[in-house]
Amino acid sequence: MTASLADWLTYLESLHPKTIALGLERVAQVKQRLNLLPDFSIIIVGGTNGKGSVCAMLESILHAAGYKVGCYTSPHLLDYNERVRIGKQQATDAELCAAFAAIELARKGRSVDSQDSSLIPAFPQGGKEQKPPLPPGEGWGEGALPDIPLTYFEFGTLAAMQCFIVHKVDVAILEVGLGGRLDAVNVFDADCAVVTSIDIDHTDYLGDTREQIAFEKAGIFRKGRVAVFGDRDMPQAIRTQADKVGAELWCIGGEFGYQLPSPASGITSDLADVSGRPNRMASSYIRGVGGEGSRQESAFPTLTLKEQLAIRLGGQEAPAKSLVIPQREREQNQMQWDYRGKSGTRSALPFPALRGAFQLNNASTALAALDALREKLPVSMDAARRGLVEVLLSARFQMVPGKPALILDVAHNPHAAKSLAQNLAALPPCPKTYAVIAMLKDKDMAGVIAALKPQVDVWLVAGIDVPRGASAEELGQVVRDAGAGEVLSFSTATGALHHAYNRAGENDRILALGSFYTVAEVMRARGLRSA
Repeated sequence: MTASLADWLTYLESLHPKTIALGLERVAQVKQRLNLLPDFSIIIVGGTNGKGSVCAMLESILHAAGYKVGCYTSPHLLDYNERVRIGKQQATDAELCAAFAAIELARKGRSVDSQDSSLIPAFPQGGKEQKPPLPPGEGWGEGALPDIPLTYFEFGTLAAMQCFIVHKVDVAILEVGLGGRLDAVNVFDADCAVVTSIDIDHTDYLGDTREQIAFEKAGIFRKGRVAVFGDRDMPQAIRTQADKVGAELWCIGGEFGYQLPSPASGITSDLADVSGRPNRMASSYIRGVGGEGSRQESAFPTLTLKEQLAIRLGGQEAPAKSLVIPQREREQNQMQWDYRGKSGTRSALPFPALRGAFQLNNASTALAALDALREKLPVSMDAARRGLVEVLLSARFQMVPGKPALILDVAHNPHAAKSLAQNLAALPPCPKTYAVIAMLKDKDMAGVIAALKPQVDVWLVAGIDVPRGASAEELGQVVRDAGAGEVLSFSTATGALHHAYNRAGENDRILALGSFYTVAEVMRARGLRSA
């Protein structure tokens, strides 16, 4: 029987005793056996939050520029195929199965030409591992090379690169799964490395301080190549590691950033960033139509802060109709901004289609990475504009049409929850906000609840049926300890969602958050597809 993708994924989950096993030695050995030697540019994107948005913008802009783009991200929401995209199209089941087959042969000690994607093995039957079939006339070579165990993520990373090589992409964008230094994607050398932000998360693996976490994330930097850093609060470890390896460090607020031109004078002015810290160049404020604040000299001083962001997010009277803001709305509100980088200025750029007050920060970080690769991958102004307008990414402050409004956000750590809370606070007021939330127990549940406490009236807590999942009782107790308001417990996020819809009025809001698992379950319950 030929393996299906579902068969393969079940099999991969059983191959390694640990879900997470950081380290490059095993994956590097299999990479060598596969002879995975990409001859195209590679951008590796790490960071606590913002990785997915930056990857999506890079993919969209480079695609608009005419390049064949491979993009590898994780985790997926609904289908594994979301993780591997070529030319903005998800890899097919057959392509992924072929890549998995080649990796299985290689890790078992049989060398496979990385260009051969035709071999799809029969799948192990009865839950027991069996050797894939060999081409006619070839022996297995038992004992020639030792078996190498790979984790689910390591297997997937090699499979993505296998697909990119077979498709002869022009550039590959690889999102770090966890940390950076010991993450599987780091077995490949980045032509440009990006770290979007640093905050506390995955403390069991990365450390419990921003400096320790920054050290791990800076492990993707390479000698003589640009490292882009998109967080204005830079830990010293970022610069220390860049200097140690000989990377050229570009920081937001220094080597690159963004400005908001005044429509009256045409003169640009730098604005303060979202947290209130002064900033030399970069800003997360959005002129007149979204941002988390504004000084009096900003473009539309007659609008309140909440009105500005509400207009930007399409939340005046009804939920936005799609992830993409209509062109007419962009033109009416003069939604433009200027990027400044090492290679000059890109003026009058449209606001990115992704919602949220931090997206100009992410867009600037993406453009800085493209600046770093401009000799290999030149991008025109038209392509930059088209890419920003056309970018799509599910479950990042995604508003789903209907009454009551439904907002999807995969925020699962305090840093992301604070950004979500700021976005919610800037929307027009509503009678009640119902939060459907389920989380993994190794996350800072108390920190997430504390960040969102002022914005949520009723908490509908649920469990996640995975080994790392917190139970509804555990999460509910955290909410009660925080004194965050009414708490109701449900065995599943689907049950919590149904209760929210039954109870909420048409002018209320329902928020689904806490993990990819939570949002995926809500999306399935509502019949939604990922972008």
